[in-house]
Amino acid sequence: MLNLLIVSFFTFTTFASPKLSTELYIPGKNPEIIKDLVQTGSVVVDHVSHHGFEVYGNELLAKELERRGVSYLDLTSVKESVLADYPSYQEILANLRKMEVKYSKFMKLFSIGKTVQGRELWVMKISDNVTTDEVEPEFKYISSMHGDEITGREMCMRFIDELGQRYGSDDRVTKLINQTEIFILPSMNPDASELRRRSNANYVDLNRNFPEWTKKEENTTKGREIENQAVMRWQAERNFSLSANFHGGALVANYPWDSTLEPHPFKDLLIELSLAYSELNPEMYASREYSQGITNGAQWYVIRGGMQDWSYFWYNDLQITVEVSDQKWPSYNEIPHFYEINKDSMLRYLEKVHQGVGVKGKFPSGSELLIKEDKPDGKLIGSYSLARGEIYKVLPSGFYQLQIKNKNQILKTLRAEVRDQVGEKPNYLEF
Repeated sequence: MLNLLIVSFFTFTTFASPKLSTELYIPGKNPEIIKDLVQTGSVVVDHVSHHGFEVYGNELLAKELERRGVSYLDLTSVKESVLADYPSYQEILANLRKMEVKYSKFMKLFSIGKTVQGRELWVMKISDNVTTDEVEPEFKYISSMHGDEITGREMCMRFIDELGQRYGSDDRVTKLINQTEIFILPSMNPDASELRRRSNANYVDLNRNFPEWTKKEENTTKGREIENQAVMRWQAERNFSLSANFHGGALVANYPWDSTLEPHPFKDLLIELSLAYSELNPEMYASREYSQGITNGAQWYVIRGGMQDWSYFWYNDLQITVEVSDQKWPSYNEIPHFYEINKDSMLRYLEKVHQGVGVKGKFPSGSELLIKEDKPDGKLIGSYSLARGEIYKVLPSGFYQLQIKNKNQILKTLRAEVRDQVGEKPNYLEF
């Protein structure tokens, strides 16, 4: 069996961090080979389609595939012809700083940490009172945790600038920025983008390096890659309730779970959110491979240690993964086209953070929020800690009861309507 042979060549000691120095593409779906490769745990399989799939491993991977008579292409050999026009890390930073100065009343640039090679992970915060931590719905976009999936980075840069240009003159954008705390991290893996490869400078796949809930791993930064640690600390400090991360190599919006076929507790809502993105991207929505341009992660192919599963399981932050271009490194002159077909989706998806309700106030220690359907015998939607003094939850449109509970006693019951729109003020109830 292929898996036994590969195990003999590929061993590793960390929980989820095989070293990925080799990047290959295997034509054809080859379901048995995919299964064998995934089971070894020492290689990464990605972007499975009827055309083929990518596989990442150490320097012995190619030799083992040759031994088994499996044909492959070297992914690193097809990039150089399209790289020259892309901005460098320093040029990206210079552009972010220019936008911070130009839109200083509502944009602020800050770093959440450094990479293996010492580059800063820059985030742009966009909000009307940008230097104040307001009680508003919090949203984030993250791109390019795989360094060679670059289209999303360029889209994020253009999206930041467009929000800046439209603020104050476009009612839709102005209302959104006034009622939301928006955070955009254009590149989570700038080392790899400079190196022109998927994995970080330690040859680790960052989207297999988050705590894995199905394996009952602890939600700790210990032993994680430094880029993952930075995102984990940042998430723990914030109250994100809706997010998306951008990738390349396919054209589809992918919703959790990634790691199990068990239905997500908010499956229908995640499908709604994914469609909110795909419906406004004509190429994605018309996909022949993915119905309406969306797919469930695990039904596509199982991954473990991914960011979107981690963000919901530990932080109730609903997140989807958006693959925005079939080519990971399209010619740079194609970037305006990719942004044009994604910008409406990006804005619409961001607005969906306002399809929710929050509670704020001074809660007794140990209090929790119970959210139920507002009807006789309405089912329990979920229970959430109130330790932070506020919570905001994206929900399906409808009517809800919000019960504040402490020591088995309901202290207060509030009622709220959730609408699919940005209101005149954030939808928060006072305790």
